[in-house]
Amino acid sequence: MNFSNWAASIQQRTEIALGSALPSSQVSPTRLHEAMRYAVLGGGKRVRPLLCHAAGDLFKADQNSLDTAAIATELIHAYSLVHDDLPCMDNDVLRRGKPTCHIEFDEATALLAGDALQTLAFQVLSCRSLDVDLARQIEMLNLLATASGSRGMAGGQALDIAATNQQLTIAALELMHIHKTGALIRAAVLLGAHCGNATPAELDQLSHFATRLGLLFQVVDDILDTESSTATLGKTAGKDAAQNKSTYISLLGKDQAKEFAVNLLHESHSALTPFGDRALRLHELADFIAKRNF
Repeated sequence: MNFSNWAASIQQRTEIALGSALPSSQVSPTRLHEAMRYAVLGGGKRVRPLLCHAAGDLFKADQNSLDTAAIATELIHAYSLVHDDLPCMDNDVLRRGKPTCHIEFDEATALLAGDALQTLAFQVLSCRSLDVDLARQIEMLNLLATASGSRGMAGGQALDIAATNQQLTIAALELMHIHKTGALIRAAVLLGAHCGNATPAELDQLSHFATRLGLLFQVVDDILDTESSTATLGKTAGKDAAQNKSTYISLLGKDQAKEFAVNLLHESHSALTPFGDRALRLHELADFIAKRNF
């Protein structure tokens, strides 16, 4: 199966799994459940589920277990987008080509939807259908919690808010994005590997890959933010510049930022060398992230 067909199949099974995990909008409280489904379903490239499945496939992991890990990660990602778009955060009105959750519903409902999506992620990951031993399942829950909290994604958002109207150093910008963007990307990769009972040495190698990939994702995102339209991106273009936030473009310039992206892609590929041809899908995903144009 070529990469496009493989990715489409994972995206489809992820959509089905998410639809099953999310509460029905017919169940009370109906408005909250409708907002949760609105925020999650029918959009997004599902990069984190793709990474989860690709890493799990390295170790011949059970596909149903990978679905569980993948949707837990995606639910955390979806909750973060709902909260990031709120007026008290980035105050955005467009996400994935449609009105943000607080615009479509209201701020209170969006806040609660994000809260509920976060807790649902851990409910999903703690279920007994996950085909790993209990000790590894606890380790996976700890991994996702750490990636989501103050030492991960939430901490990265705090650093991002604090950086408004300030010019960061490259080191400070990298620290922020390792937390805000990279932590959940790393979690997606490692959760997939855990589903296949990867060894500590293999997890360390994949952690290095995912860390470089997370930075690559952000550098490309910064480049696209200056080169693509709002219609193409499905979110407001030029938002960081308008809010006077440091980006790889503002600190390095476009040409040097693109060169940095090329170097990060090379480092990502190099980190997969010990896995040989088994890491084909991860190699392909790194290329996809580097070369995406939307």
